[in-house]
Amino acid sequence: MIKRYTRPAMGAVWSDENKYRSWLQVEIAVCEAQAELGHIPADAVTAIKKHADFSVTRIEAIEEEVKHDVIAFLTNVAEYVGDEARYIHLGMTSSDLLDTALALVVREAGAILIEDVQAIRKVLREQALAHKNTVCIGRSHGIHAEPTSFGFKFALWYDEMGRNLGRLQSAMEALSVGMISGAVGNYAYIDPRIEELACARLGLRPATISTQVIQRDVHAEFLSALALCGATLEKIAVEIRHLQRTEVLEAEEPFAAGQKGSSAMPHKRNPIGCENISGLARLLRSNALTAVENIALWHERDISHSSVERIIFPDSCILLDYMLARMTRILTNLAVYPERMQKNVRLTGGLIFSQAILLALTLKGMSREQAYKIVQHHAMRCWREELDLKAELKADKSVLKFLTAKEIDSCFDERVGLKQMDYIYRKVGIAE
Repeated sequence: MIKRYTRPAMGAVWSDENKYRSWLQVEIAVCEAQAELGHIPADAVTAIKKHADFSVTRIEAIEEEVKHDVIAFLTNVAEYVGDEARYIHLGMTSSDLLDTALALVVREAGAILIEDVQAIRKVLREQALAHKNTVCIGRSHGIHAEPTSFGFKFALWYDEMGRNLGRLQSAMEALSVGMISGAVGNYAYIDPRIEELACARLGLRPATISTQVIQRDVHAEFLSALALCGATLEKIAVEIRHLQRTEVLEAEEPFAAGQKGSSAMPHKRNPIGCENISGLARLLRSNALTAVENIALWHERDISHSSVERIIFPDSCILLDYMLARMTRILTNLAVYPERMQKNVRLTGGLIFSQAILLALTLKGMSREQAYKIVQHHAMRCWREELDLKAELKADKSVLKFLTAKEIDSCFDERVGLKQMDYIYRKVGIAE
C-alpha cells in the first residue's frame, strides 16, 4: 500500500482572502503605532480593530471601477469601520502596505516549505540507513565505475537537502522586512518611529533603507532558494529515472494498483512522477530568473515587478510544495531491487575492479605506467570478447611476477566500496 504524505494547504496561504487579511493586519499595526505615539486617538484604533473587515467580492467590484486594488481594499474596509477609517493608511503609500504584507504571507508559505523539506530529509535519512550496506555499481559518465553503497545516494541527497533548508531559512530571514516610509521612502509625511513600532508588532525588521518599495534583491534571494531546492529534486528525479530504465532497473518509482502506464502498451511502467518533477523544476528556475530581473526598477520605483510577482510568488511556493510532497511519496515507496544491483555489479566480468589491480601491482613494485598498460590491455580485451578479467590476469605471467592468485582474488571484493560508509555517514550527520 502506497503511503501518503499530507502537507498543509499552501494554496490557502496565497488566496485573496489571506492576502487581504494580511493587508488588514499591517494597516491595524500601523494604526496602533500611530496611537502609541499620540498621532491618532486611541479610541479610534479600538473602533478600527473592532469593526475592520472586508469582502473579497466587494473589493473586486470596487476595483472594477477604480482600477486600483489598494484603494478598493481601503474603500471596502472604510465601509465596515465608518468615520474612524480616516486614520487608516495615514501617511502611507501602497507599497508600504503591499511589501510589508507580502513578507507576512511569505513567512507563512516558507514555514510550510520548511516542514516539507524536513519531511523529505527524514525519508532520505531512513532510506540511507536502510540501504547503507546494499552494494550497487557506482557510475561516472553513466558508465560502470566501481562498487558503492546504494544508501550513499540517499545520504548525498540528505546532505544537499540540508543546504536547501539552510538557504530557505536564510532567504526567509532576509525577506522578513517591513517598510512604512511613505511615497518615496523618505518619511516625509510619516514618523519613522511608526515603521519601527509597526514592524515590531508584525514580527518583522524595518527595512534599513527603502525607496517606494523594499529592494527586490531580497525577493530574488527567496525565489532563488526555491529554485535551488527544485534543482535538487530534479537531480533526485533524474537519478531515479535512470535507475528505472529497463536496462538498469535497480529501483523504480511506485506504481499503484490499477495504474496504467501507456494508452497503447499495457506493459509500460513509466517514471511519470519523476518526469513531472523534472519539468516543474524548469518553471522554478525561470521564475527565479524573473525575480532577478525585477531588481532594476525606474528611479524610486515602477510597477514592472508587481504584475510578475503576483504570479511567480504563489506559483513558485505552490509548485515547490507540490514537488516536495510528490518526491517524498516517491522516495517513501521506492521499489528497490538489490538482486538486479548484484547482476549489474557482475555485468562487466570484473572490469570494475581494474583500479584495485592497478594499485596492487604498483604497491608491489611495478611502475604505474606499466601497471596501467597491462590492466587496460586486459580490460579492453575482456570488454570486446566478454571474458573474465580475473581469469585473464591469473593467466598473465607478467602479473603473476608481482601478485599471487590469492592476492588477485582479494582485489575482486565488491564490498570494498562499503568500508568507509560509517565515516561518510558520520560526516553527513546520519547516525544509526
